[in-house]
Amino acid sequence: MRKFQIAVIGYNGDSCSDEARALAYETGKEIAKAGAVLVCGGLGGVMEAACRGAKDAGGTTVGIIPQDDFSHANKYCDIVVCSTIGFARDFIVASSADGIVAVGGGVGTLTELSIGYMMKKPMAAVAGSGGIADSYGGKYLDERKRVQIKVAKNPAEAVKIVMPKG
Repeated sequence: MRKFQIAVIGYNGDSCSDEARALAYETGKEIAKAGAVLVCGGLGGVMEAACRGAKDAGGTTVGIIPQDDFSHANKYCDIVVCSTIGFARDFIVASSADGIVAVGGGVGTLTELSIGYMMKKPMAAVAGSGGIADSYGGKYLDERKRVQIKVAKNPAEAVKIVMPKG
């Protein structure tokens, strides 16, 4: 049986705050504890911290990187997909997840949330993590109200929001 897959999206290494890193690490741990697979963009910042948290809790991680060389992935990725398509890899990250958790983030995070929104995936934004997560948490991305980006008080609540009920 296929495992539930949760994408953790957010800041890359160049703009990631210590707070966002800590929240991403805890999010990764919670994903592993829930028995889900962590999917991310495979690089630094939130992605690396989440992968490290998942690994520390015995989980499995998938990094979908924009480059064509495995060496670009962070060292906590179990499985690396070299997409070779640059920023367009955001489509693969979001569409490869059953649920999405945002921790901070910039325009790439907004792209991934938009894809999740169009696909009606359950999404959560970790409150207090900054960036796109704080700007769009609690909102719909347009007047169609396809799916609300839920606000989570903490990483454990974020994972609970996106996991299947029951």
